[in-house]
Amino acid sequence: MKWLAPVLVVALALPLLVASDLSAACAEGQIDINTATEAQLRTVKGIGPKRAEAIIEGRPYSSVDDLRKVKGIGEKTLESMRPSLCVGKAAPAAKAVEADLPPAEEAY
Repeated sequence: MKWLAPVLVVALALPLLVASDLSAACAEGQIDINTATEAQLRTVKGIGPKRAEAIIEGRPYSSVDDLRKVKGIGEKTLESMRPSLCVGKAAPAAKAVEADLPPAEEAY
């Protein structure tokens, strides 16, 4: 019976921890730079088609500060965009997998 209390605490707390971890990264109205589409990124002032594409190509990001690595995004630009942006869990898996695959001729 002594083991029942800790098991119940973990069982009840785990869903709350997981749910808060998934939603804590982005506030309402912010754009997740790891999962946003080009169209969603373009809604942020200072992000046009080319910059949106560069952001998508640079995924995944661990923080909004990582956008400094994107050509054309300096400190001033980043600071003006920062309130509109956030970083979620990870970039879409398909994008990460494509980058690691060799060209088709070399795969065989």
